Amino acid sequence: MEKIVELKGIIKNYGQGDVLVQALRNLDLQIRTGDFTAMAGPSGSGKSTLLNIIGGLDKPTEGEVRVEGQLLNDLSRTKLSQLRRDRIGFIFQGYNLIPVLTALENAEYILMLQGVPPGQRREKVMGILQEVGLDGLQNRFPRELSGGQQQRVAIARAIASEPALVLADEPTANVDSKTAAGLLDLMGMLNEEKNTTFFFSTHDQEVMKQARHLLLLHDGRIIFDGTPVDGLAEE
Repeated sequence: MEKIVELKGIIKNYGQGDVLVQALRNLDLQIRTGDFTAMAGPSGSGKSTLLNIIGGLDKPTEGEVRVEGQLLNDLSRTKLSQLRRDRIGFIFQGYNLIPVLTALENAEYILMLQGVPPGQRREKVMGILQEVGLDGLQNRFPRELSGGQQQRVAIARAIASEPALVLADEPTANVDSKTAAGLLDLMGMLNEEKNTTFFFSTHDQEVMKQARHLLLLHDGRIIFDGTPVDGLAEE
């Protein structure tokens, strides 16, 4: 199995002098294609920073970031934007849906940026909305949807372009346990059927148990990298 993400010696500092915050400290990480990886750790342990660096939304202070073998450090903003658009899907904790667009329009947004013709992208996204349990809700605006439904739209948007890697920041944090289980099953199905690599942060032990690969972060360092059974026993 080849590596889809490889980090070497990642350091990320914010501020300077007396107000220097070390968010990530000399971190190494490999994620293999097809992995279903959960990352856990207390608030402030560096989880969101790590997701942002892998996704090219932030740059490390030191160290190398590679996605599909491509070194991100030296890419221009345009090249990084193209990489994110075409190869990486994002599921944000706050959904980040565009309020003036319908569920369908939000879900097809990346395909629109890619220049996919309207009829073709609509047909594809309608199928995805059905897959994620939003059949019949495609014309509703975010304010007309529940938290779980908005998260499903965010997942549909993240997978519509069939990215190689999906990064999710606390994808089940704002929904009830039943909805969380459904979202997790959905991501697991996509991982199995399309070999999409998922890497997500979570505080939920039930979510951790469903992963095949578990990372535990503390103070910007990986303190465990292995299977959920061993990792949860260590917590």
